[in-house]
Amino acid sequence: MVLRLTLLADTHLPKRAKVLPDEVWDAVGSADVVVHAGDWTGTGLLDELEEGARRLIACYGNNDGADLRSRLPLVARAELEGVRLAVVHETGQSQGREARMAALHPDTDVLVFGHSHIPWDTTAPGGLRLLNPGSPTDRRRQPFCTYMTAVVDDGAVSVTTHRLPPR
Repeated sequence: MVLRLTLLADTHLPKRAKVLPDEVWDAVGSADVVVHAGDWTGTGLLDELEEGARRLIACYGNNDGADLRSRLPLVARAELEGVRLAVVHETGQSQGREARMAALHPDTDVLVFGHSHIPWDTTAPGGLRLLNPGSPTDRRRQPFCTYMTAVVDDGAVSVTTHRLPPR
């Protein structure tokens, strides 16, 4: 079975933006699984995704308070068509990230993370794929707000980074 995923992080709603862009909602609507790697900052989007997404896999981030931490784990894990997925918010500095995360998550095929707002797609020497979708609402020092979509097909994961138009 082919699974379609939408990968999000660092939405910071309603502090950095009031709503997700329509394009992101379209991606959520067509996804079999929505993954969110933390820094929601409010429960509104979590409520909407729990109600509207077919399946949600998510964790909390460093800017998320007790209300979100009581509902979400520090690390979320799932197996999707044979692909072992982990979702965390922070992974530390970029230098040495692949080796550090491979050591921390040895039973993981794909690790989705956030925190930096910088899109990232690399593979560690042992095969762990690291994905950061960036932020769809707060580009910080990046040229664009971003999110990712992925397709899981027969154990293979293909990923696309989407740039959102300026608002």
